[in-house]
Amino acid sequence: MSSLQLLWFILIAVLFSGFFFLEGFDFGVGMSLTTLAKDEDEVDQAIATIGPVWDGNEVWLLTAGGAMFASMPYWYASLFSGYYLLMFLILAGLIIRGVSFEFRAVHPDNKHKVLWGKLCSLGSFIVPFVLGMVFTSVIQGMPMDKKGDITASFTDYVNLLSIVGGVAVTLLCYLHGLNYLALRTEGSLRQRAKEFAKKLYFLLYAGEVAFAVLLIIFTDFLEKHPISTLGLLAVIVILSVVAHMSVLKEKEAAAFVASGLTFVALVSLLFAGLFPRVMIAKDSQFDILIQNASSSEYTLKMMTIVSVTILPFVLAYTVWTYYIFRKRVTAERIGH
Repeated sequence: MSSLQLLWFILIAVLFSGFFFLEGFDFGVGMSLTTLAKDEDEVDQAIATIGPVWDGNEVWLLTAGGAMFASMPYWYASLFSGYYLLMFLILAGLIIRGVSFEFRAVHPDNKHKVLWGKLCSLGSFIVPFVLGMVFTSVIQGMPMDKKGDITASFTDYVNLLSIVGGVAVTLLCYLHGLNYLALRTEGSLRQRAKEFAKKLYFLLYAGEVAFAVLLIIFTDFLEKHPISTLGLLAVIVILSVVAHMSVLKEKEAAAFVASGLTFVALVSLLFAGLFPRVMIAKDSQFDILIQNASSSEYTLKMMTIVSVTILPFVLAYTVWTYYIFRKRVTAERIGH
């Protein structure tokens, strides 16, 4: 395995981490439209907190998929073809969310606004749940031949670990969104977001314990990488406790950062467990390794040069966007 191959494996993990950190709270805010907001004014207030940034946050997922396609096409081909139906559900959820923001804005009558708000919430539940199922079924090993073609049955995709993984990612997104709303809003919506978060963290602890036990039972992570697996599982729990304590102590920024870093630790756990593989087969001789999935050294070199050149501008633009829209959103401002 070359250094460039390892670099791009790490960069893809970084891109997925960035996606979940940023888009995770978008999903959580979307879920809150039907579970937290009490009227259309509060729905407007919640949507206004992510209005300027949600589409930019989704670009991290597109970039992660594009980086996978260009740097490790064998991995991309096996994953996206083997998970075609689940990827279609993810795409459908993203489309529903995207159009709901626009159609809700152009329909002044309350009936259609309510409908599109509910559809936005539905899409926000679908995407993280299915993404969680994809990631947690991949790490269990799939029936795969030497060409990387997956011939899986229903239970290979939908099983105890993948369902728990889907629920865990959804719950993490919801809590991340509640922390974001507490940080970015004023009024009753802010207070209710904090109260919901205080209670839901106890449910998250139970989910994390269940996920850790099932991960050890149904994957080879503990056998292959015992130190990183146990260490990162501990980090995930510690970050959840830090986020919970921050909510209790009214430290909203700390709670938001800690809940976002929980996603970073989770993605790190999954990628560290995969290493040096990118796809795990039930028959280990058909595992797809990083060195076998990668593009040529020349391609990786050119991609690295372009990425290093462009990345600082992208990051600077992202930081500037969040700085511009840093003020808290109030119901009065939305009405005005």
